[in-house]
Amino acid sequence: MVRVGADPALLVETEEQGQLRAVLRDLLGEDPRGDGDQRLWQRLAGEIGVHGLVVPEKYGGSGYTFAELAVVLQEMGRVVCPAPLLSTVVLAGYALLDSGDQRACERWLPGIASGGLTATVAGMLHPAAVTAERGPDGWVLRGEADFVPDGEGSDLLLVMARAPDGERVFACEPDDATCERSARRVLDPTRRQALVRLRGAPAEPVTEPGRTSEVIDGVLDAGRVAVAAEHVGGSAHALDAVLTHVTQRTQFGRAIGSFQAVKHRLADLLVEVEGARSASAYASACLAGRAAELPVAASAAAVACTGAYRLATTEYVQLHGGIGFTWEHSAHRYLRRARADEALFGTADDHRLRLAGLLGLTGRTG
Repeated sequence: MVRVGADPALLVETEEQGQLRAVLRDLLGEDPRGDGDQRLWQRLAGEIGVHGLVVPEKYGGSGYTFAELAVVLQEMGRVVCPAPLLSTVVLAGYALLDSGDQRACERWLPGIASGGLTATVAGMLHPAAVTAERGPDGWVLRGEADFVPDGEGSDLLLVMARAPDGERVFACEPDDATCERSARRVLDPTRRQALVRLRGAPAEPVTEPGRTSEVIDGVLDAGRVAVAAEHVGGSAHALDAVLTHVTQRTQFGRAIGSFQAVKHRLADLLVEVEGARSASAYASACLAGRAAELPVAASAAAVACTGAYRLATTEYVQLHGGIGFTWEHSAHRYLRRARADEALFGTADDHRLRLAGLLGLTGRTG
């Protein structure tokens, strides 16, 4: 059910969400670089139940809304955590929830909610040449999909493929005999991507041809809102780190944060971060309440949060001076994430054009 307008109550952080944020910050602070991927993944699932927050209780989840998951995404963005939460819980999770296939939800969502199953989508973020055909024992997939998020190690692939009756989303549990997966070298190593080659891989359809486009649009908007929340967390970390540095670093006997030029740059950054926070909160509320304004809110958040994160990471490096340009300092990890994510679900210009179309602002020339 789609409602008109976001519920204002979803725009305000509740006491429970604040407690969730505090617990997550303590847990993620123990492993700020996310080096213990599998251990952290299991702790997030077992100790906090992160993976099942938006999964309905009938499928083994907690039945909360995206507003709670947004808190998690912000905190994971603060530490640039490489855990596959975006691909598994957001992209694959919403693809299953929106598919309308109860059997598929009953089969795979409990595993996602428990943390025992990792999943991703293929052929949705980027065009893919994958076809589906009926074999002796059911549907099989052939072709390849490139730059699949967390595609190398996922237990489940939700693949958009061309079937004889139209485009559909298929669920595939990859095996080495029929699915070749190789990691791509990417700018941001914490956002892993892979090339997936399917050679007669067994699969099951989870969408009907007439609903595939609607499901994919919903998945992409969910991904945009999720990445926006991560960017808010990353921008906030960068701002905090810069503030700490400029109040401690001295030049000519004064803290460099007391210089007017630095103050102006920090003020501009604060305005950008707070604007991004507001855009992300509204988009999260729209997704949580399934509001009709979600496409507009998602693209607006993508523009605002991408811009804020770009500025925040640039200042993170530059205002740390020479140390900010070194490999040993953490600033480059945030800079890589910001630059790589700029085109993950479309560039800022793509979203501005999309907003113009959604709002009826395009002229005769488009």
